[in-house]
Amino acid sequence: MSPHAPAVAGTSFSLPAELSATEPPEQRGLARDGVRLLVAEKDGVTSTRFAQIGKFLRPGDVLVVNTSATRPAALEARRADRAAPLHLSTVLDDGSWVVEVRRGGRVDGPAPDVVAAERLCLPGGRTLTILESYPHSGHDGSRLWRAALDQPVDVDAYLRRHGRPIRYGYVSRRWPLSAYQTVFATEPGSAEMPSAGRPFTDRLVTTLATHGVAIAPVVLHTGVSSPEPHEPPFPERYRVPGATARLVTAARAGGGRVVAVGTTACRALETVSGWDGTVAPGEGWTDLVLGPQRPTRVIDGLVTGWHAPQASHLLLLEAVAGVGAVQEAYDVALSERYLWHEFGDSCLLLR
Repeated sequence: MSPHAPAVAGTSFSLPAELSATEPPEQRGLARDGVRLLVAEKDGVTSTRFAQIGKFLRPGDVLVVNTSATRPAALEARRADRAAPLHLSTVLDDGSWVVEVRRGGRVDGPAPDVVAAERLCLPGGRTLTILESYPHSGHDGSRLWRAALDQPVDVDAYLRRHGRPIRYGYVSRRWPLSAYQTVFATEPGSAEMPSAGRPFTDRLVTTLATHGVAIAPVVLHTGVSSPEPHEPPFPERYRVPGATARLVTAARAGGGRVVAVGTTACRALETVSGWDGTVAPGEGWTDLVLGPQRPTRVIDGLVTGWHAPQASHLLLLEAVAGVGAVQEAYDVALSERYLWHEFGDSCLLLR
């Protein structure tokens, strides 16, 4: 099976619009770790608060966290005849950008009429030229495009000056970049927040560590998320340090569980896992798609937010916990009015 072949998750549901979190939980009077947490285990599901996650973890378990920091990756661009928001998904090894040109105005979504050789004006007097569709060339109407700046820039310095966090229509208004950073964020590179880590706080991490739960860092820089049903994730840059590989391997040998904080951490760690469940250090680009054709080898549990219907991330959840457990968790979350998206509630899946 090709890593980009379409695949369909078994989990099925419809998401009412009112269950989209429109603002950070702090604006709703909650601490970050005060959001709701649904824990799905073999024995069933439990509804609690995120601050209580330690009750479901054991000494010797390892939490694998993504230390990628969110970039202010949305820019105000101008096409020949109109303004158009531009989302920077990633920067490739040759310095070219992978971008999504948005419709702009009151109509959300990617612009369907982008073509190769089109030039866009960016803030600061820069010009961006569309080169080809990404990751496969020759696709008119593509969502993502490879593009080249007229002059090289320090990307993060440029974005700090001219960019803002990517925001979608369900979020009520603009929020500062700090609202889109996790407690683990140290290395800028993600177009969108690795949001599964958002509910963790310094105090909660300290409490977990004092109870014998280890924290192991990886990096995976997230690209621009897909609005297309079943579209698999595109290649993303990752790094698994040697110390993390050794810690995970030792924990598994000692009977500890490996719990990924987010689909990003899961993809990074599973990319460098062997058939026997051992983990090696590594870095580069991953196009790994987890699902029925490629179940997890190392991950025993997953901390995650709630994903949109037909999102390819549901396949990853099923690869960790199975279709039945994921479907039950989503059924309960819907019936108990959990909130979706990056400012919403959380789920802990344990198999």
